[in-house]
Amino acid sequence: MLLNLGFIFIGVTLVLWGADKLTDGSVAIAQKMRVSQVIIGLTVVAMGTSMPEFSVSLVSALKGTSDLAIGNVIGSNIINSLFIVGVSAMFSPILITPITIKKDIPFALVSSVVLMMLCYDGMIGRIDAGIIFAMFIIFMIKTLQEAKSDVKIDKANSKSIISENIISEKQHKKIWVSVIWIIVGLSCLIFGSNLFVSGAVKVASSLGVSDAIIGLTIVAGGTSLPELATSVVAARKGDSGIAIGNVIGSNIFNILAVLGVTGLIHPMLLQGITMFDLSIMVISMILIWFLSFTKYTIERWEGFCLIVVFIGYMVKLLVSI
Repeated sequence: MLLNLGFIFIGVTLVLWGADKLTDGSVAIAQKMRVSQVIIGLTVVAMGTSMPEFSVSLVSALKGTSDLAIGNVIGSNIINSLFIVGVSAMFSPILITPITIKKDIPFALVSSVVLMMLCYDGMIGRIDAGIIFAMFIIFMIKTLQEAKSDVKIDKANSKSIISENIISEKQHKKIWVSVIWIIVGLSCLIFGSNLFVSGAVKVASSLGVSDAIIGLTIVAGGTSLPELATSVVAARKGDSGIAIGNVIGSNIFNILAVLGVTGLIHPMLLQGITMFDLSIMVISMILIWFLSFTKYTIERWEGFCLIVVFIGYMVKLLVSI
């Protein structure tokens, strides 16, 4: 038991450290290539913080623990929407831009609903995975097109949390150094994911807990730490766009890219994941969308309400064990 717990701890550490280095390296290369800050925020940062979910879900599916793979994504999205947005809003009210309300949040909600519909037959086959991955490609193409067409974005507007805390520290690095960090980061993600999944599955088995519950709670919580750290720091510094954008972008990436790629490689069966879990994921996005319309701000009390809903869901899971 202690050895497996050690594997989980080492795995989480490697996954988080690897995700951090992968993000840093990717952002540095994007800066060298003079890619728009909007593109970096919507793609590189969101994808970087979602790499733990991707690596854990892929390794889990390949090892035959589909519930852990799917539960990781569903649980991570619930944690992102309810707990991370809630905690971030408790630190500082989150301002929501009109474009986020009109485009990003609705797309994340549609992605959640589509996943719920595809899971109705109890599995995510290659056709299902192809559908959601195609949606990811469409989202990326539209995001890049909109970013390029926004002529108002210039260097004077790039003083955001990303440019101040990440890019400014990396902009003088050579590209080959960034490439090395990306390789090192990916290696740590893969190795750490293997350790984490192995330890989590063995601990779950010894305690009689299903893979689905472990995926929805422990694994999902561990892989959501990068999003939590990024959003809370952004909220504390008043950068609401990064706080909410990181969550929405990660939710979209988790469903469309993580499950899309994983399902294409290895079809997954839903055994312990229920429609209730999927419904909570959809409801959490509806709550964020609804709260965003109230003065285009998620206030502290609204963040508290999101946390209460999250605690209620966790209690429901623990009682069902």
